[in-house]
Amino acid sequence: MFGGHFWGQCFFPALLFFFLHRLFPVEEGTMAAATMKATAGVEDIVVTFEDQQKINKFARNTSRIKELKNEIEANKKTLQNLQDASDDIMMLDDDTMLIPYQIGGVFVSHSQEETQKMLESAKEALEEEVRGYEERVSSIQQVLNDLKVQLYAKFGDNINLEADES
Repeated sequence: MFGGHFWGQCFFPALLFFFLHRLFPVEEGTMAAATMKATAGVEDIVVTFEDQQKINKFARNTSRIKELKNEIEANKKTLQNLQDASDDIMMLDDDTMLIPYQIGGVFVSHSQEETQKMLESAKEALEEEVRGYEERVSSIQQVLNDLKVQLYAKFGDNINLEADES
């Protein structure tokens, strides 16, 4: 959305903080609290420093989940490519043919059997990495759910914590 890792982590929380303080200015004489007027104008809601920390934590974790989901998607595409390469090698008729396998920036020729083993090893490592990412997404999602409960309990309809689908 804001183009890059730096903007996703730094710009969004700062932008959220800016808009909160533009919409709900800080009361004179206080540094730790800001006042939010409800849309009906009936009640005042105080945004404490702790509330702002929770909002910032929510924004950082939302950004992190997006990054992890992108990594998962990229790794799944790579897994599919590895599987396709493995299938293509199994279809070869000539068992003596050497298969080039990329290691870093260099291609090294190996026998079909060695290449198959290397592909399987790469797939297993990538699958483990995807599982790790999925576990991290799950744990971060739990943190986000807890923060949503706390923030919606305090701010109600005055705060929107739902992700934009655009």
